[in-house]
Amino acid sequence: MSRIGKQPINIPENVEVKIENDTVLVKGTGGELRHKIHPEIIAEIADKKIVVRMKNKNGSTALWGLTRALIANLVVGVSEGFQKKLEIEGVGYRAQISDDKLVLTLGFSHLIEFPIPKDVTISVEKNTIEISGPDKYAVGQAAAKIRAFKKPEPYKGKGIHYVGEHIRRKAGKKAATV
Repeated sequence: MSRIGKQPINIPENVEVKIENDTVLVKGTGGELRHKIHPEIIAEIADKKIVVRMKNKNGSTALWGLTRALIANLVVGVSEGFQKKLEIEGVGYRAQISDDKLVLTLGFSHLIEFPIPKDVTISVEKNTIEISGPDKYAVGQAAAKIRAFKKPEPYKGKGIHYVGEHIRRKAGKKAATV
């Protein structure tokens, strides 16, 4: 049995949830998100809570727990939102926003332009890039793509990394003693 799937999802005051056919529609202050439910799973609203269950007992419990977690992320996304913070380290490494693009200077011979996705907001302050939005997947995907432009290298730590991420450092070459 799925321990995650059994837990009901509380619906906050400022969130409206509709379940039609196999689609869950969640509206809130952060926007509107929808998710299509697998045919083996049933979602119902009961006294300000969303209850997710399987149609038959021999179904996939992993799919049950996954569906419950995805619906919970929709509710949290439209009420509170999600955010990721990236930090740029390195001499001359910069980020700025111009038009609808994030422009990165990362030591290459050219600038890197990242078009900002429509459901994500990006802000830059000094050497920190903050990515936020209601969709957890879109926020994480945008952060991963930006980080992939210049991953932190293990000797000096130069590159783009998540705030709080531990970068394993290597010692480098040592002078030979004769």
